[in-house]
Amino acid sequence: MRSQMIASLLALTLATPVLAANPDVGGAPMFETKNIVENAVNSADHTTLVAAVKAAGLVDALQGPGPFTVFAPVNDAFAALPAGTVETLLKPENKAMLTKILTAHVVAGDYTTADIMRRAKASKDGYFNMVTLSGDALSATVRGKNLYILDEMGNASKVTIADVKQSNGVIQVVNKVLLPR
Repeated sequence: MRSQMIASLLALTLATPVLAANPDVGGAPMFETKNIVENAVNSADHTTLVAAVKAAGLVDALQGPGPFTVFAPVNDAFAALPAGTVETLLKPENKAMLTKILTAHVVAGDYTTADIMRRAKASKDGYFNMVTLSGDALSATVRGKNLYILDEMGNASKVTIADVKQSNGVIQVVNKVLLPR
């Protein structure tokens, strides 16, 4: 009887698919069952981004059904902007510009890095072009084993943490702020 229980348990264990766990971001676990905002608020590396999303009034939009792919800059990316830029953008009178910048980091759809890289490699020019929610353009390219996202200004931002699955899309953590024209 005991050997039958062990065999049944082993069979059940082998038949159960193993899902890859989401990577931690900013020292916090990211849960596939939570939406983009619910996860982002727990990342110590994204406090500036979360503050900006709140100031722009985009919380409800990013909690929507999506799916969305968000290229999420870390705090250091915002800190690398010229002095005073973030503080200026967070002022109520600059909400339209802040909204444009933030939505220039969001693409409709659920794009994994493997999918983006495959599309970039398959194109004649080595770029996968995307249109953001702001209507601006992003391009993705592969350099070695790394995926880079280029904004309309030609600035390249490296994906540093890939494929953080959310209930309404995926977050790709990037090391630079993407700027629209």
